[in-house]
Parts: sequence; C-alpha cells; structure tokens
Amino acid sequence: MITFLIGLAILIVGAAVYGSFCERILKPNSSTKTPAVKLRDGVDFVPMNKWKCCLIELLNIAGTGPVLGPIQGILFGPIAFLTIPIGCVIGGAVHDYMSGMISLRNNGEQMPTLVKRFLGGGTYKIYNIFVCFLMLLVGTVFIYTPGDLFVAHILEGDASTLSMEVVIVYGVIFVYYLLATLLPIDKIIGRVYPIFGAILLLSAVGIFFGLFVNGYPLTEVWETGVANVHPYGEHFIPIFFITVACGITSGFHSTQATLIARTVTDEKHGRLIYYNTMIAEGFIAMSWAGAAMGAVNAGIATNENLFKQAAVVVGIVAESMLGNVGGMVAVLGVIVLAITSGDTALRSLRIMLGDALHIDQKKKVNAFTLASVLFVIVAFVLYYAKTDKSGFAMLWRYFSWANETIAVFAFAMISVYMMKNAMPYLVALLPGTFYMYIVATYILHAPIGFGLEWTMSYGLAGVAAILYAAAIVKFGKSVS
Repeated sequence: MITFLIGLAILIVGAAVYGSFCERILKPNSSTKTPAVKLRDGVDFVPMNKWKCCLIELLNIAGTGPVLGPIQGILFGPIAFLTIPIGCVIGGAVHDYMSGMISLRNNGEQMPTLVKRFLGGGTYKIYNIFVCFLMLLVGTVFIYTPGDLFVAHILEGDASTLSMEVVIVYGVIFVYYLLATLLPIDKIIGRVYPIFGAILLLSAVGIFFGLFVNGYPLTEVWETGVANVHPYGEHFIPIFFITVACGITSGFHSTQATLIARTVTDEKHGRLIYYNTMIAEGFIAMSWAGAAMGAVNAGIATNENLFKQAAVVVGIVAESMLGNVGGMVAVLGVIVLAITSGDTALRSLRIMLGDALHIDQKKKVNAFTLASVLFVIVAFVLYYAKTDKSGFAMLWRYFSWANETIAVFAFAMISVYMMKNAMPYLVALLPGTFYMYIVATYILHAPIGFGLEWTMSYGLAGVAAILYAAAIVKFGKSVS
C-alpha cells in the first residue's frame, strides 16, 4: 500500500506544482473573449459555466481506457503505481491543457485545423486519416464495451454473441449517440452529464475507499524491483504505455479538449477544465489498478482474468468491494465512462469531417446526412467485432496504437506553437519524442504491424524518435 500512496502523492503534488508551471507559461487572460462568447451559434459554440465544462471534459476523456487499461497494466507490477502518476502529470495533463488552450486562442479550431495551422498541409492530410480512423474506433469500442457490460452485469444476460438482448442495448446506445451528435451540445450532453457524473464519482470513490475498507493487499515496488514481472512476458516498453494509454496520455483527449474549447468562457478556467480533469482520470486509473492487483493478491481474481477478461474483472472487483448494490453502481460508472466518450467522439468526427469537406452543418439536413454515413460505418465495424472471435481483440489493438499516434501529432503541434510564442517547448517536445518511440516500437514489432524482432524494433524506433524531435525543432525555428 505504501507504493500506491506514494503514487497518489506524486499525482496530487505533481499536479499542483507542474500544473501551476504550465499555467504560468501560457499566462491565461480573463479579458480575452473566448470562442464560446464571440462566435456563439447555439449549437457547438455555447457558453457554459466552468464546472459544467469541467464535468463534460472529464466524462468525454474518461472512457473504459482508464479502467480496462490499468487492470491489464498492473500485470507489470507495482511500478505502475509510479509510472501512471508521473506520466499523467508531465505527459497527459500537459497534452490536454495545451491542446485546449491553443484551441481557445484560435477560435475554437479543432485538432485537424490546428495541425494544419502549425504543422502544414502535408502533415494535416496524414493526421486527418489517423484521427478519423481513431474516432470511428472510439465510437465502435464505446458501444461494444458498455453494451456488453450492461447486458452481462446489469441484465445478467449473455453478451458473448449478437443476441437480441445485445442488439437492443446496442440500439439504445446508437439512438443516444445520434441525438448527442446532432443536437446542440447544451441540450443533451449538458443536461444528462451531471447525472452521469454523479454515477461516475460514486463509482470511482467507492473503488478507491474499497481498497482500504476491504484491506486489499498490494505489492510494494521494492518487493519486485523494476524488473519485468509480467506473467505472460510482455515488454514494459512499449506495451505498458500502449495498454494504459488513457490513464497516462491519450491522443483522443486532444480532440475532446478542442471540442469543449467552444464552450469555455474564460481562459483562466483552462487549468481546471483541462489539466485537473486529466489528473482526475489518473486517479481513476490508479484506483482500478490498485483494485485489480488487490483482487489477484486476495485470490478473487487471477492474472489470466486481468490479461484476457479485463471487463469481467470490473464486475468481480465491484461486487467484492461494494456488495451487490454498490457493485452495480460501480459497473454503471464504468458504463457511463464509455458512453460519455463515445458520444462526443462521434460528435467531434462529424465536426472535423464537416470542416475538412467544407460542409455547412448549420443546415440540419447536412449534419444529419453526415452523421448517418458515419453511423453506418460504425455499425459495420461493430458487427465485425462482435461476430468474429478475434474481431474485438484486433479492434482494441488498433484503437490503442492509433490513440497514442494521435498524441504524437498533438505534441508536435504544441511544440511548434510554443516555439512560435517563445515558450519553453521542451515541455511538449520531450513527451512527444518519448511517445514517438513508443508507437514506433509497437508497430514495428506487433503482428498488426511489421512483425520485426524486438532488438531491431527498439533500434529503428530510436532513430524515428530522434528524427521526429529534430524535424520539429527545425520546422519550428523556420516558422517562428
């Protein structure tokens, strides 16, 4: 438990110190009119108070990633209790805060437009392919996982096949997503999210305190050292950072930060809305990582459960810690995490595609047509993932890798912005270079990529990371 508590201290104190440092770099100004105020349109540009923005941002970014990822990531041992908070403070929270603030200062532009503005048209075209691919995967994954959790743990049905029960639950989520994608952001998302937020907070707090109340035994880092203790021989680098993506750094978050930038009314609210909400997600990740380790050490779950059945572990842990009623609330909290990321992912995709294709989405028929096309594609991918026995595993691997790849683009954009504005750009360049190494190593070795040996993958990824950093510095100096 000591390592776990040290990790929490790093998360909280680190956020206070480094968050303040990042805020001083950006120097937010309350007198500057934000996009929500000067471009108000009643659909996407809608002023909302800071607490509602903060809640929506948290629910947007916290999908099943900070639950399922840490459950699998804790197989690497208690070192996860240190790497999650450190990565969250100097990587993920910086990524989210800077992305949102840059959007605020550029008329609420979405990530593709910001990439084009600061990295050029060529990079923009490549980024657009990756981000659209990611958004489709997010929309699909966050119908699949909450739907199956609801069927299995709330309805106590069979979620392993495309049964009528599963189809109905998926259908309900689809209808909600369509409404949330098309209607003004304050009509659906702004109204239902406070309810979802209450469920989420009860779930996260319940799991956290359940660790102490139930006396779950947690392994200390000095008992294992920093050696790789993964029971199935997975390599800490890059697999840990790909697996625990959403609890440390997630490229998806940048697209949600720019989405909520169209509702923020004061630049000084940025640290609370962006930086601190990512710290809250780190807390969720820490809590579930601790719960998963404790469940294995207490003998109510196995390493195989964590590795192959992370969603099943959610139910096991929730019921063991909190009983039937509390366990149901905890599972509902995880379901809420997924649904409240899937809806805004598809909303973001509609906005980004509309901007790229110059479609006037103030005309409702245009927005509906574009959304309908997207939902047909999502339905097709969902059908494949559900009917092919290896479909979801394949879907999740591509989702995880694409997620971190998007973060690499975001860090590059942030670095160039900081160079243009004479800011200490290493704040963004260093984590960006690290994640370039992670995504390059993964895709070079993985079966879904090039399938190279680890030694060669590490070497080539090192070259790629160096070239990435050098290219950003050279380009940034040329335009600053």
